Amino acid sequence: MSKKKVLSFSQFIKRFPTEEACAKYLYQIKWPNGFVCPICGCRHCYVLGRYGRYQCTNCRRQTSLTAHTVMHRSHVPLKKWFWAIYLVACDKRGISALTLMDKIEVCYETAWNMLRRIRAAMEMRDDRYVLDGIVEFDDSYFGAKIKGNAERAAGNQGVFVAVSKNDKGYPVYLKMKLTKNIQKPAVTDFVSQSIAPGSIVQTDGFNAYRKPLAKDYIHEREVFDPDGELLKWLHHMIGNAKTFINGTYHGTSTKRLQMYLSEFCYRFNRRHFGGAIFDRLLIAVAR
Repeated sequence: MSKKKVLSFSQFIKRFPTEEACAKYLYQIKWPNGFVCPICGCRHCYVLGRYGRYQCTNCRRQTSLTAHTVMHRSHVPLKKWFWAIYLVACDKRGISALTLMDKIEVCYETAWNMLRRIRAAMEMRDDRYVLDGIVEFDDSYFGAKIKGNAERAAGNQGVFVAVSKNDKGYPVYLKMKLTKNIQKPAVTDFVSQSIAPGSIVQTDGFNAYRKPLAKDYIHEREVFDPDGELLKWLHHMIGNAKTFINGTYHGTSTKRLQMYLSEFCYRFNRRHFGGAIFDRLLIAVAR
């Protein structure tokens, strides 16, 4: 896939100079083939005023341009929403609510809520996909260190991590999911939702993985060697995710951890999109 150049800020301003320009583009994304009533499916409507409200000619149901998007019932202008999405998409390090607050001139609570909604759209988009082929799978711990002799007690928040690889052994798609424990039922739930049956799943020798992977998967397991090739990419991704969270957000609580993990995965899974990631994120936000 050829990389599209990252959209510069001057190019962004030229594309979306006004509220009307943002509304027009959002309309094209939400209804690429023209208006569709969310209730009856009718394709004809009346335009009500200048603020993106439409009334179906058949059932008379009124709907707004931002309905069923992350911008629903938000009083923030579309231009600021687009600017926030641009900043999130184009900075691979991520952006904090404090920085966003200063950039688009909103209060901290508004900036935080906007980022929360954008990250939710990222998570929902990636939840549609499952890993297949050859998949590395393990668990890790994020957060503050806790005392304990066990190697798996290195942090306070358990996370399942799985990454699929192509025929050359390079990573393709990544999933990270917070878990309360790493016992067999939790492992079964994660792999059934995240990994396609028939895939080759590579793990270390942890006993809780054996039964959940025994029936529907080709399970390759061996004792983990830190200097070996087993799970090399997966642990590399874990290290990068921790750097991403600690560097941009200076750590996090359990309540917010999944949001940051989902953002990291979304960025990693679209690392080859270049400048197209802005439009892709707009689609995720709008749909």
